[in-house]
Amino acid sequence: MLWARRAPSLARRGAPAGAAWGWARSAASGANSGQPSPERRADSKYRETVLLPRSGFPAQLPGRLQPEAEVELQQKCGFSELYSWQRQRNTKNEFCLHDGPPYANGDPHVGHALNKILKDITNRFHMMRGYKVHYVPGWDCHGLPIELKALSELKETQNLSPMEIRQRAKEFAERAIEKQKSAFIRWGIMADWANCYHTFDRKYEAKQLSIFHKMYDKGYIYQDYKPVFWSPSANTALAEAELEYNQQHVSRSVYIKFPLLKLPPKLASVIAGCSTVSLLIWTTQPWTIPANQAICYMPDSDYSIVKCANTGECYILAANRVESTAAILDTQFEVISTCKGVDLENGSCAHPTIPGRESPFLPANHVTMAKGTGLVHTAPAHGMEDYSVASHHQLPMDCLVDEGGFFTEAAGPELQNKAVLEEGNEAVIQMLQAAKSLLKEEKCVHSYPYDWRTKKPVIIRASKQWFVNTANIKVTAQELLKKVKFIPASAVNRMLEMLDRRTYWCISRQKSWGVPIPVFCHKTTGESLINSEIIENVIKIVEQHGSDAWWTLPVEQLLPRKVAAKVGSHDVLDYVQGQDVLDIWFDSGTSWAHVLEGADQRADLYLEGKDQLGGWFQSSLLTSVATRKKAPYKTLVVHGFTLGEKGEKMSKSIGNVVDPDVVINGGQDHSKEPPYGADVLRWWVAESNVFTEVLIGPAVLSAAKDDINKLRNTLRFMLGNMADFNPETDSIPSSEMYVIDQYMLHLLQDYAKKVTEAYKEYDYGKVIRLLQAFHTRDLSNFYFSIIKDRLYCEEEKDPKRRSCQTALAEALDVVVRSFAPILPHLAEEVFQFLPYKKESESVFRSGWINTSSVWKKPGLEEVVEAACAMRDSFLGSIAGKNALEHEVVIVIDPGLLFELMETLQSEESSSVSQLNEIMMASQTTLLSELPIEMATDEKIIKGTFLINLEGGDIREESSYKVIVLPAAKAKCLRCRKYTADSPLSLCPRCTEVIAGK
Repeated sequence: MLWARRAPSLARRGAPAGAAWGWARSAASGANSGQPSPERRADSKYRETVLLPRSGFPAQLPGRLQPEAEVELQQKCGFSELYSWQRQRNTKNEFCLHDGPPYANGDPHVGHALNKILKDITNRFHMMRGYKVHYVPGWDCHGLPIELKALSELKETQNLSPMEIRQRAKEFAERAIEKQKSAFIRWGIMADWANCYHTFDRKYEAKQLSIFHKMYDKGYIYQDYKPVFWSPSANTALAEAELEYNQQHVSRSVYIKFPLLKLPPKLASVIAGCSTVSLLIWTTQPWTIPANQAICYMPDSDYSIVKCANTGECYILAANRVESTAAILDTQFEVISTCKGVDLENGSCAHPTIPGRESPFLPANHVTMAKGTGLVHTAPAHGMEDYSVASHHQLPMDCLVDEGGFFTEAAGPELQNKAVLEEGNEAVIQMLQAAKSLLKEEKCVHSYPYDWRTKKPVIIRASKQWFVNTANIKVTAQELLKKVKFIPASAVNRMLEMLDRRTYWCISRQKSWGVPIPVFCHKTTGESLINSEIIENVIKIVEQHGSDAWWTLPVEQLLPRKVAAKVGSHDVLDYVQGQDVLDIWFDSGTSWAHVLEGADQRADLYLEGKDQLGGWFQSSLLTSVATRKKAPYKTLVVHGFTLGEKGEKMSKSIGNVVDPDVVINGGQDHSKEPPYGADVLRWWVAESNVFTEVLIGPAVLSAAKDDINKLRNTLRFMLGNMADFNPETDSIPSSEMYVIDQYMLHLLQDYAKKVTEAYKEYDYGKVIRLLQAFHTRDLSNFYFSIIKDRLYCEEEKDPKRRSCQTALAEALDVVVRSFAPILPHLAEEVFQFLPYKKESESVFRSGWINTSSVWKKPGLEEVVEAACAMRDSFLGSIAGKNALEHEVVIVIDPGLLFELMETLQSEESSSVSQLNEIMMASQTTLLSELPIEMATDEKIIKGTFLINLEGGDIREESSYKVIVLPAAKAKCLRCRKYTADSPLSLCPRCTEVIAGK
């Protein structure tokens, strides 16, 4: 009969505690005090004839042994050579994971561990499946954080030359790289660590400038004077990706009146009756008031002219802000008239602190009615929308704030040299008060941008910078992004939104530690000189000498004379090198051009934290689309950030910072911070839902260790029961195996398929869940409890015993390969203890899971699960008792279910049949009808089982009865089953085995 597969429905249970095999326990326990009983003396006589598990594989490695064993395994199993070995394989299948460069400015932390281990799991999986993995680790080495940390080690930094700063910064970065690299190697990350990429390598810098060159030639890069995010604490411009927003920032917000100077013609008759009229303005940045050039309104919105009950003055503000503003000012407003915003056209008002300054009323779409007064104070040098309005109406854009965030001389003697975010702000508020323009000041808690490095507030400030015109790139970039696979899928919308908001990208930084922008400045006029010839010449020099050459070589070597002659200068000495360096997002965003191989230069995968949706993912996309109209990646995997185990941010003050080195090697007090080894760290990464925030702490790590120890016990059982087994000579063909062993192979194939699919989808948490369910439920609780008698008590080479050893060998191989990418140290350790291991064999050099199609047998589940349903009825009725103390009678009416059970037990009663093994009783009797002599008071358990065969063509619900009887015979001194004729004799099976010995 061809049996069709039926989906598993049975919750497989192990035997009750009382039915667990007792030999292993009694063999390890000492004799009781006093004289041993005759039974115990006989016990010891046969103990040596029982084939108990034998393996040197430890159930767990206590204390320092775990990390020490891992280091030893790395050396013995060739962890350091594995990447180079797989690169030499002769295969066309290649998998490329492009490593996003971590920043070389500090010690390795759990965020690094999360990212690098996720990448390593991915790489090891693909390598085991036969792919040639391309993975070149790299570091982001330039930029302000490194420069600041390097200089913080010095007492005096004021008079350092750019080259002295650069040298210090490079040395600092090199030290950080070595620290991080040694940690990554210790975590078991597979790579060629002698050939990494660094953004300060001269070949990398030259390639980066060649991308700059292509983008410049295509017209995407330009210089302009416009407002940018500026960090006064770091004295440099910042990109959006370099900001973090403080939700609890407190600003000094003010309500100000701007006296009406020129009446809007359409409101002349309405306002004529008012003695004084002012526009009401609200701002959280009073320091920008001196730079005011206009007041903006929303043309289609309603505005009201109101009279203040306290002062009698008239104000203009948005109609829907009248009541809320009056309440804030602790007064009442009488609405005199209402008009449209467009009616304010051609009006103007007087600047509140600068006599003679006139601020026109201008229409603008960025005005909101959600807060404030519906009228927006406009300072072109200090706002992106303000700048746009000013450009359209040709307003002055003078910046009154210098690089350090101080008011300049142009701001006037009262403000000069005052910090705009501190005493400068206070001075402006006092000036407004003196001019009687300040109506109210209050604290405003709101979200405000901070420099992500110095953790201090930024300002918006107009300055001359270099930009990438992303407006001309992003439409193509967005279309290409829609073809990229995102995991999780929701991340694509976040990245598309970020791209949509990005109209330009400021790529210049006012620092020394970076790749120079190849532009020269005229000493007298300050005009910039840059063209293709200049850039090409600088690229050649950088390729030979590195970017230090910009500061060490004379200008005549950097600037070709013929270029200077073309622009009318006869002497290159009229020019000096520009002092701006490229944004580090441009540095790392061009890594694809240096690292990725082949004409396509596309990676199969980029895998980074969610902050890179606005960072490296985006800068890589923009540079790639600008130069060659393609994305540099096919798939993006986006993971969350690491937090404390209660979901709180990690901080030294709270004391919840988890150091990966302490996780692996333990802290000063091992009782509080035990050494776990790298595999616990890797288990934590794989087990976590990495697509949200990832929690870590003592409880999480302890649980991970416990999980691994449970897995070790399962592995130890399998290893121990194969001490006398060699798959090449002792295996049994699957068709000749016990049905329960065939069923295990059947389950193995299903497990292997699901695990492989989970790896392919980067769902490593699912891999862990599948592994835990399989090794605890299907193996330990179910299969092992059934086969122990056959393993321990049959003759060593008996085909029945070899049958389950064959299944165990396959199970061990599948299970070890299934977790090898996650726990490489444990996988290699298991292979060291394989009794049939070949000398050079490594789990990673011998491929992925290999299952056979013949393992998937139609109808196999029906047979085993029907028997298990009856077994569960039996075991459930004797809860807490030893199953071996009982016999079972199974009664099934003639039909399909009876035929299925006959395949497990052909004779009527048996203590050695496959059915009896599954039932775990001392004897099982299979009948087609209830015996007449069966006592009426015997316990009869009734049940049904639905048979579903031939894809549903055969469906039959059959009933069965299970009768539980006390065992009629004595306990065998060797196998512990109640199948012996007398208390001091062996059962027939054991007698035969002993005779054979």
